[in-house]
Amino acid sequence: MPLPAIAIIATVDTKEAETRFLQEFVRSHGFAAPVLDVSTYAPHGFQADYPREVISRLAGVEFSELKSLRRDAMMETMGRGAAKVLQELYERGELKGVLGIGGNQGTAIASIAMRSLPFGVPKVIVSTVASGNVRPYVQYKDIMMLFSVADLLGGPNTVSRSILTNAAAAVIGMAQHGSGLKRGNRPVIAVTAFGNTNAAVTRAREWLENKGYEVIAFHASGACGSAMEELIEEGWIEGVLDLTPHELVGEIFGDDIYAPLRPRLEAAGKRGIPQVVVPGGLDYFCFGPPDTIPPRYRGRPTHYHNPYNTNVRATADELAKVGQVLAEKLNASCGPVVVLIPLHGWSENGREGGPLHDPKADKALVEALEVHLKPEIRLIKVEAHINDATFAELAASTLHEMIRIKMGAGNS
Repeated sequence: MPLPAIAIIATVDTKEAETRFLQEFVRSHGFAAPVLDVSTYAPHGFQADYPREVISRLAGVEFSELKSLRRDAMMETMGRGAAKVLQELYERGELKGVLGIGGNQGTAIASIAMRSLPFGVPKVIVSTVASGNVRPYVQYKDIMMLFSVADLLGGPNTVSRSILTNAAAAVIGMAQHGSGLKRGNRPVIAVTAFGNTNAAVTRAREWLENKGYEVIAFHASGACGSAMEELIEEGWIEGVLDLTPHELVGEIFGDDIYAPLRPRLEAAGKRGIPQVVVPGGLDYFCFGPPDTIPPRYRGRPTHYHNPYNTNVRATADELAKVGQVLAEKLNASCGPVVVLIPLHGWSENGREGGPLHDPKADKALVEALEVHLKPEIRLIKVEAHINDATFAELAASTLHEMIRIKMGAGNS
């Protein structure tokens, strides 16, 4: 029976010594350490378990033709080829973790490969660029990034030896003592959250938990909502309380810092699971510090959430567009959908007297929904603010009833 494996992804042409060091360390702890060579340039004599020629071919490109591609396409090709190797090892039950090392190129390739694996499989990258913006690499997967401190050149040294050892030990520890995703005994509800909708999320979660559900909150940060969509797609979620679909603003207009990494409000509809949708957080854009606000959004009502997060009011025209797109997405659902509209505000700062209060702009979204939603999708207007306990309980009880009906129909 083969040993459990911790795969190592490396550009061996520039990091052969580091690769050998990691392979020996992993093997010394009782794991197989197959090396995926994703290098693209200089020749070398290292015998990788998966040579770069094999990696490239798995992605549909002969290695001899790789250099004819644009550089970004080369990285994408090697990432896709490495992903196929990881998926095969995982499906055979051999893969217990993945360790990648690299500069910008190696990090890009390793992250593309790792993102193909399910949540819960240990994934660590030691990278020279890990102290910068790692969102393009991590996206919404559970990838751990460790800054290399020193460059990864010339073999392990006083600094890199410690970093590499710690990274390998982290993957080994997770492989030995960690856990992948496991189903519990309670049906799982996903709920989307912001600080501005926290009161509603908290009360709805408490209500649903009292009914026997496990409730998992996903922050509407672009990454969390995208992860939720994948988990729904994979069948981990039985119902969605989309209290805070704020990411749709970024998906439509692109400027918002919380734009999702995959389309929102689609997976639940495709799987046919019950969903209750509320326009929480759709009343504003999220930007970074005030000086990062794009010029066309300046001069509007603004809430300075913290030194690194600024909320800018959305206009009626923008919300009309959001309402139309939201309706189109929900119309495509093959399962039950209810839209609840709290008429007294969609965020804590959207309350009457708050800096983002603008009921006329909010009305534009509601009117767009009324025009574009299919008649069979219920749209319910509620004389409440989103964070009122009565509204949160209504949203939770509505979803509970939808799930109860669906389960009853399935059992009949």
